[in-house]
Amino acid sequence: MKWRFIPIAVLFGLAAWQIGSGLYIPAKALLAQLLLHDAWRQTLAGVEQAKPWPWADTWPVARLRAPEHGVDLMVLAGASGASLAFGPGHLLGTPAPGHPGNSVIGGHRDTSLSFLRHVKTGDLFVLELPDGSTQTYKVTGSATADARRPWPSPDVSHPMLTLVTCYPFDAITPGGPLRYLVFAEATDTGNPASGQPYSAHGYNPRGSTNR
Repeated sequence: MKWRFIPIAVLFGLAAWQIGSGLYIPAKALLAQLLLHDAWRQTLAGVEQAKPWPWADTWPVARLRAPEHGVDLMVLAGASGASLAFGPGHLLGTPAPGHPGNSVIGGHRDTSLSFLRHVKTGDLFVLELPDGSTQTYKVTGSATADARRPWPSPDVSHPMLTLVTCYPFDAITPGGPLRYLVFAEATDTGNPASGQPYSAHGYNPRGSTNR
């Protein structure tokens, strides 16, 4: 009788729904990255604040590569939760990436900046700027810090990057107070990286990342 096949049909329907749900998230993430890269191409062509989709409240401000780790990331404007869902974000109030001073970039420890756990002193970052030029940075050190305490910002006149994510990387509960920082200084400004970490300086990325 036909009613005997109803449970089987229901099971197949549930299985299809589960598979579809599982594919939706990675498909959405892939589409977002394609749109971000397209927005970056528009930026390189001279479009200011090229949004990846019409309702986005962020846009790419730089492209960050870590060749030794196979990483190629779009750095987004702002470090709100909405921005960090799609990639690392530039912390407003710090110098723009590639400009003189300490530019702070935050991201999640389990997605965009998960590679930081493998970064070591001497590794290179390549930063592409909106005008198409590139800057190379050398990692000078790393440190852990407590986001509940303010940290004085390094007083540097040359371009510097501080990449910030939550710590520890394998924490079960998100939102802890510890942060992991990786410091890198531009190598092509006449002020090469000193190799000294800024563990006594830093910048408080409060609100820049929460997992």
